[in-house]
Amino acid sequence: MTVRVVLVDDQTLVRTGFRLVLEETGDIEVVGEAADGSQALDVVTRSRPDVVLMDVRMPGLDGIEATRRIRLGPHAARVIILTTFDLDEYVLAGLRAGASGFLLKDALAADLISAVRVVAAGEAVAAPSVTRRLFAHYLGRTPPRPDADARLAALTEREREVLTLVARGLSNAEIAAALFVSESTVKTHLGRILAKLGLRDRVQAVILGYECGLVDIGTDR
Repeated sequence: MTVRVVLVDDQTLVRTGFRLVLEETGDIEVVGEAADGSQALDVVTRSRPDVVLMDVRMPGLDGIEATRRIRLGPHAARVIILTTFDLDEYVLAGLRAGASGFLLKDALAADLISAVRVVAAGEAVAAPSVTRRLFAHYLGRTPPRPDADARLAALTEREREVLTLVARGLSNAEIAAALFVSESTVKTHLGRILAKLGLRDRVQAVILGYECGLVDIGTDR
């Protein structure tokens, strides 16, 4: 099936470059473009894309608030945050707003195409090593949330183990190997974790894991 994409960036050349790369694939169609967050909301409403590539630093309504409104709207397209620097507080804010991942603007064409396909399929995209550094940098400076124990109390011991490994950046296959279970079992546990904690996706589970102190910032365990 064709993946419908909207490009949001205040630089015309950036949008043009992404369009050329994506439309060469044959299975990805750019159905709209916007130069700021306000335009993005209108374009998403009209074109109903599967994925939005969203810059965060734009005049007027920025990409973070636009992401939040899109994800809460009637057509909750998945959003990939575009950034210049991997350690960027705007990226974390975008992920908290509901983005499914982030991508560097200078990413290889193959990485851009892969990210769009992965997010369209319902997965999150972000290199685990970069995600860990990002969260450790911006979340590691504050103590665990005071309601951490109360939030995690709904989880079984096994679900808490899975959430901890997710927060460390492990893939489903890696978690399955670590816990000596099947990948389908890991997916089942993750689905229950998201439902119990009221989380939208894996990225929000990672953020919660850091906020609740499940990951030791100093040792990355």
